[in-house]
Amino acid sequence: DRITVIRLGKVVGEASPTATNNELAALMVGRAVSLVVDKTPASGGEDALVVEGVTVTDPSGVVLVDDVSFTVRRGEVLAIAGVQGNGQTELTEAIIGLEPVHAGRITLDGKDLTGRTVKQVLDAGVGFVPEDRKEDGLVGEFTIAENLMLDRADHDEFVRAGTIRSAERDAFADEKIAEFDIRTPSRTTAAGRLSGGNQQKIVLARELSRELRLFVAAQPTRGIDVGSIEFVHKRIVATRDTGVPVIVVSTELDEVVALADRIAVMYRGGIVGIVPADTPRDVLGLMMAGELPEGTELAA
Repeated sequence: DRITVIRLGKVVGEASPTATNNELAALMVGRAVSLVVDKTPASGGEDALVVEGVTVTDPSGVVLVDDVSFTVRRGEVLAIAGVQGNGQTELTEAIIGLEPVHAGRITLDGKDLTGRTVKQVLDAGVGFVPEDRKEDGLVGEFTIAENLMLDRADHDEFVRAGTIRSAERDAFADEKIAEFDIRTPSRTTAAGRLSGGNQQKIVLARELSRELRLFVAAQPTRGIDVGSIEFVHKRIVATRDTGVPVIVVSTELDEVVALADRIAVMYRGGIVGIVPADTPRDVLGLMMAGELPEGTELAA
């Protein structure tokens, strides 16, 4: 019947249920927030990531990803849509090396990633935002500065002769805290003490601060505030615009439609079809239930 908005621990306003999303978002964040992703058409580069007939099974042999094939071009966002639990998690983890590939092949810029370790995949230029940041993206007890160097602990940039180069690490952390607008008392604050949006910004800052050849973001805005959602969407589009191929996995249809240049819909471990970003939502909904309506235009 009434809406009370709290920001930074204080009541900042009230609204009626008739208030628009933009009005509520502005109260929540303290400024106007764009809920529409502003992006130009994809550059349409050549194929960068090629997934061919990939199958993933669980230890008992149950098929979780079933003969999946697709490509991602340079400078485009391929969004993978579907109801949670239809193989999206296992597919992204197979690309990053967390899940073994039972059959098929994954190549990036002609380099075979199939069967590679997670470290080898990361070193090949793959950035990865996992769907559960607390479980797989961060070490909550570590400081922000320590989390920002997690996948570079063997690089001379931060470690030399087995000793952490504290000055270089801290300077890097201060730079990324400012660039990604991470709201924190200091770089020495434990990552687990921050809000979900700020934790996600730490993961993004770490992954987007490397030279990337592919960026994979799974549920990139799950459980974060509208201001952080706006920021994350802008960084994903900016990454695409540098020519990096991007995979976004999301169960939020609004997010899929907003970010995608093409949409691949998964159902029971397989891809029902890959369609243009302007495909009607009712068609996408039917595809998420496993049906490809007759006459549906498939993307090239």
